[in-house]
Amino acid sequence: MKDKGPLKGIRVLDLTAMVSGPTATMMLGDQGADVIKIEPLEGELMRKVGKSIKGMTNSFLCCNRSKRSLVLDLKKIKAIMILKKLISTSDVFVQNFRPGTIERMGLGYNKVKKINKNIIYVSISGFGEKGPYAQQRVYDPVIQALSGLADIQRDQNTGVPKQVRTIIPDKTTGLATAQAISSALFYRERFKVGQHIKIAMLDVMIAYLWPEGSASLSFVGKETDPAEAQLGLDLVFITKDRKYITAGAVTNKEWIGLCKAINREDLINNSKFNTPNARVKYKVERRKIISEEIAKQTAKNVLRKLQKEQVPSAPILNRSELLKNEQVIENDIIQYFKSKNFGKIRSPRPAPIYSKTKITGKQLAPLLGENSEQILKELKYSKKEINSFFKEQISYKFS
Repeated sequence: MKDKGPLKGIRVLDLTAMVSGPTATMMLGDQGADVIKIEPLEGELMRKVGKSIKGMTNSFLCCNRSKRSLVLDLKKIKAIMILKKLISTSDVFVQNFRPGTIERMGLGYNKVKKINKNIIYVSISGFGEKGPYAQQRVYDPVIQALSGLADIQRDQNTGVPKQVRTIIPDKTTGLATAQAISSALFYRERFKVGQHIKIAMLDVMIAYLWPEGSASLSFVGKETDPAEAQLGLDLVFITKDRKYITAGAVTNKEWIGLCKAINREDLINNSKFNTPNARVKYKVERRKIISEEIAKQTAKNVLRKLQKEQVPSAPILNRSELLKNEQVIENDIIQYFKSKNFGKIRSPRPAPIYSKTKITGKQLAPLLGENSEQILKELKYSKKEINSFFKEQISYKFS
């Protein structure tokens, strides 16, 4: 079973675009599933975002590893027929059109399960199928705003909410979707029943942020302000040599270690800081003291002492520096591949490490329609039928 992922033998039809859906199906592909990405004639939007080399953008490359690409104009009857034939051979169908769109295309769950009753059908949306936001277009910042994430990032001095500068809701939804698909496949294996999975970005992020971020709202009638109840992890500190580090003391043992590392053992038993709750209550004062003391030491020196005392800490790396970080290198997190089209490619390996079903991320994202002919041949279409289909699609595109 060498190099056969745990999802070997599973076929996934990927009708998604942008990030949440494509990252979910990419993870399934990394784990051995045959992921067929169905794209319109012009390709999905991420093929047009970012730096492009020979028809491949870095944005598409990073969200669509471990897939094959089939171009279908789903406005055409022949294309729909091909898709339906693929559905009959597939285990999973994933789409992230706005609610109602896929039904108008004649490919809603009730129609698809008539073709394949055991299919796992997945609908990813921004807000779910009902409610005042359901039909609105959605991007990551909108979910950050509604889920409480921007509130968590609120500037403590000005009170201004802030967005996180990476698309956490999109990628977290991708992870949640991949997990949901895997468990649905497990259920089907046991009970021989397919089902419809509905997953909304807003649902995912509210649940994701609740522990720590909104936990103080849990006891009804006894709520406290979530901003005051947050653990208040020690975030960013500048050192004497103008470098940035992070350090955090949550447990009492860590607090004692931190006090020793910054030469302030007098703070260990201070009633404002000697319990986890006290450290949260007086977090502004605590951070000010820590900042002042860390600023008296070089980054190398204070990190050495923090790590000796087993205080969670690290240098703050820029994204280029992480490539040379000893922890990243030791664990082979960044891998390199040679491509005849694009040269040398750098990419993070899939995170899970399986002892029996080893996986790799060496199958790069496909060019637009790269596998169309191969897939149609697998569906037993003749060379003549394939050529005719391609000509029809191309003529329609330029008509």
